[in-house]
Amino acid sequence: MASLSTSTVICTILFILFVHPDISPATAFYLPGSYPHRYLDGEALAAKVNSLTSASSKLPFPYYSLPFCAPQDGVNRAAESLGELLLGDRIETSPYRFSMFKNTSAFLCRTDPVSPAAADLIKSRINDAYHVNLLLDTLPVVRYVRNPIAPDVLLRSTGFPVGVRADDGEHYVYNHLKLTVLVNKQKNGTSKVEALMATADAAELVSFSGKDGGGGYTVVGFEVVPCSVDHEEAAIKDKKMYDEFSSKAAAGCDPSIVGMRVQANRPLAFSYEVAFMESTVEWPSRWDAYLEMGGAQVHWFSILNSIVVVAFLAAIVLVILLRTVRRDLAQYEQLGSEAAPHADDIAGWKLVAGDAFREPGNPVLLCVMVGDGVRILGMGVVTILFAALGFMSPASRGTLVTGMLCFYLILGVAAGYTSVRLWKTVRHGDSAGWKSVAWLASFVFPGIGFTVFTALNCVLWYNGSTGAVPFVLFVVVILLWFFVSVPLTLVGGLAASRVHHVEYPVKTNKIARQVPAAQCSPWLFVAVAGTLPFGTLFIELFFIMSSLWLGRVYYVFGFLLVVLGLLVAVCAEVSVVLTYMGLCVEDWRWWWRSFFASGSVAAYILGYAVYYLVFDLHSLSGPVSAAIYVGYSILMALAVMLATGAVGLGASFWFVYFIFSTVKLD
Repeated sequence: MASLSTSTVICTILFILFVHPDISPATAFYLPGSYPHRYLDGEALAAKVNSLTSASSKLPFPYYSLPFCAPQDGVNRAAESLGELLLGDRIETSPYRFSMFKNTSAFLCRTDPVSPAAADLIKSRINDAYHVNLLLDTLPVVRYVRNPIAPDVLLRSTGFPVGVRADDGEHYVYNHLKLTVLVNKQKNGTSKVEALMATADAAELVSFSGKDGGGGYTVVGFEVVPCSVDHEEAAIKDKKMYDEFSSKAAAGCDPSIVGMRVQANRPLAFSYEVAFMESTVEWPSRWDAYLEMGGAQVHWFSILNSIVVVAFLAAIVLVILLRTVRRDLAQYEQLGSEAAPHADDIAGWKLVAGDAFREPGNPVLLCVMVGDGVRILGMGVVTILFAALGFMSPASRGTLVTGMLCFYLILGVAAGYTSVRLWKTVRHGDSAGWKSVAWLASFVFPGIGFTVFTALNCVLWYNGSTGAVPFVLFVVVILLWFFVSVPLTLVGGLAASRVHHVEYPVKTNKIARQVPAAQCSPWLFVAVAGTLPFGTLFIELFFIMSSLWLGRVYYVFGFLLVVLGLLVAVCAEVSVVLTYMGLCVEDWRWWWRSFFASGSVAAYILGYAVYYLVFDLHSLSGPVSAAIYVGYSILMALAVMLATGAVGLGASFWFVYFIFSTVKLD
């Protein structure tokens, strides 16, 4: 009944959209949760504050951990998603309030005399380059500064510094904000479709004429110029919060001139001014200024470079399949006829047919790692695909992290199925022990990740950072792991245990064939092979690392999706080539080498993380920030190793299966 009602509502909406002449479906449709809020002239707006963040320190702190002005009705926490909490966001109400299209200059508050401890804390936050993050209608505040190298170029950054340390060594706090709100005025009235999209039961579907819409304004930009102003005593005397005032010191608001020095036993006075400006930017395009990324040519160069590598390796694989393998097969099939006297001259992969599918060492660990790799790869592909299609809007903070977590939990089915299916195949159809494999797939990598996460979270808890996950959410994550991820993994393992295994095309000898001594260790080739996958992704890796650790915006998921596809292709081809090289020298131990041939890219990623720490994060302050960086970098490298290793082993398995399925044995 509910589904019928929902279908009826959707059909009604679509019918009205397409037949009504005053409504354009292209302009009326918005993704759920991203519809615009239209403010009437004089309607109240309230900015919110997020955690204090710094590129030098990876410890976000609450906004009100410093002696800032609080709202008259107290500080209230905003509703936050799972992803926001995991990212360390703590969105709270702020005292910055104003009326739509009403320019004003207001006094906020005068704090109590700052204690010596509070003064030292403010100075510490200024030294660590902490930023204040204001939000208005989900838009972060933006600050423009001139490039010191090219004065004609403006640099854009979100948030503004808590203060500045002047040349005289004194610390000054930014206590006056010059805010600019960019608004777009609706010309043809408010579309009732927007009101409809904002409701769950379509109860507001009343009229689409737009005659009583009344227009309104949408917020399309939020800018700030912070200043340090030493207000005159006469200008702020007897002033209450939101009283209008005029201050000669605040006139012009020049950030290069500082005045409010941080001193113990001295109060701080805060104020702000706001100006509204009409903008031609439409509401659907208001995030373009935030998501605009330079260096598009660099991304195209990265893709072109990857395509060249893929084409080169594909040509090698094609030569192996079409020429070398066919020739070897022709010689092998002649062994039983006229070429029998020359059988001793035939060497290579066809002589290890009875050992090619021999059970590898530590088969349980291999199956578990491949299963976890499939889950991680699937999570990455689905998340990037949804983000590239625009379903993870930047307006919905934390959506990307929430989506990754949900997809990882759901894809436990794929991890259990792959692990147990590979286990049965390796064991020639014997499913005994599949429960142990499924249980290990549920706990090995998630357990490692959760252990690192818990250790780092305890460090953040100890330091009072908002980056620490609240205890309740911590318990929720554990419950999701045990009651969602683990059962789904076991269900996938159960399904695989009842599916017929992959039958090998050749029989395995009872006695293992002796492997000839190699002139060079095959693991050396495995280590070198990781350079090719790393060359495919290292440019995108730089942008991703800058986004994670320097707070820069990364939203070119279309490029990332293409690079991910090329990475999978390179990993598969590299593994196939190295597997064939090993079989040609009669070394049948290809299982683990095929996994690490492509998985060795993780070692290069870890090495690049060390390079990035030394040369790009040289301003990183404190051992706690370094521990957070190292811990999460190791987790990232481990996840990449599992995902790429699973690709390499899968490609090598089907390659070996293909070439030996064409061999005719007596």
